[in-house]
Amino acid sequence: MIFFLIFLIVPFIEISLFIKVGSEIGIWNTILLCIVNAVIGAILVRIQGVNTLLALQAQMRKGEMPLQQIFDGLCITVAGALLVVPGFFTDVIGFSLLVPWVRKMLRAFMISSMGLSEVSSRMAAGRTKDGEDVIDGEFTRVDQDRLPR
Repeated sequence: MIFFLIFLIVPFIEISLFIKVGSEIGIWNTILLCIVNAVIGAILVRIQGVNTLLALQAQMRKGEMPLQQIFDGLCITVAGALLVVPGFFTDVIGFSLLVPWVRKMLRAFMISSMGLSEVSSRMAAGRTKDGEDVIDGEFTRVDQDRLPR
């Protein structure tokens, strides 16, 4: 239901912004502004995507789970999709997802709204903070008097 409302409302916002901006600066300047936004957005997405990928690989080499980098990569991917779509409203959302402190606030909001707690990335990767390995397993208790003879 929420996606239906988003797909219904966003085009109306974009059309009204196109009309408003086009009447202020002219149609050709409006089209040029959309193209410039897309080009700058693509460059920023590429730079931040590569940096996030390098940080992800560094975390993996340390044996830690790159939870922050995975979330950042998802945000950067969504930002890239929004910046490719022509429109000023989607560009504002896309560019805001490229700002690191916005992603940090969004990540904190999502963690708190889902009722999750911060999980240590070392614990998620199977290591304690002391560097000791964590062994996950199952056991069954067998009493001596129930052993088969």
